[in-house]
Amino acid sequence: MANKLEITLPSDREICITRSFDSPRRLVWDCHTKPELIRRWMLGPPGWEMPVCEIDLRVGGKYRYEWEDRSRGKTMGMGGVFTEVTAPARLAARERFDDDWTGGETQVSQIFTETAGITTLTLTILYASRQARDGAAATGMTDGMEHGYRRLDDVLATLA
Repeated sequence: MANKLEITLPSDREICITRSFDSPRRLVWDCHTKPELIRRWMLGPPGWEMPVCEIDLRVGGKYRYEWEDRSRGKTMGMGGVFTEVTAPARLAARERFDDDWTGGETQVSQIFTETAGITTLTLTILYASRQARDGAAATGMTDGMEHGYRRLDDVLATLA
């Protein structure tokens, strides 16, 4: 796999996830901001679907995501408020999962940079504490993210 998820811990409360996509920045941005595209890829491991994907893309606007794995009777939901929307370069938000496995509200920033048609996404999550960060990291969340990003690669290929 050419575009591999890279994870760093820049501080005692942060996780930084970097992933490149063989697609222009405007398309990667659209896939992170348009519900009809998000529902096609932001699903985690196989079996999950996203019945709720609502986005009010503006500073102060809210978003809501809900996932469901009907075969196992599992659900997961989260929501947030955008604190920065600078298309197609940067998104930032405060967010919280319904089942608060992240130890409280997190601050999330996504930076989209493009070089020669390759877009790099740098996603930084700031947790309330080191314990919250370490707990989130131990959940295997990045495995689910990589499943989704592989689907995003496929979606982007259909949009090119």
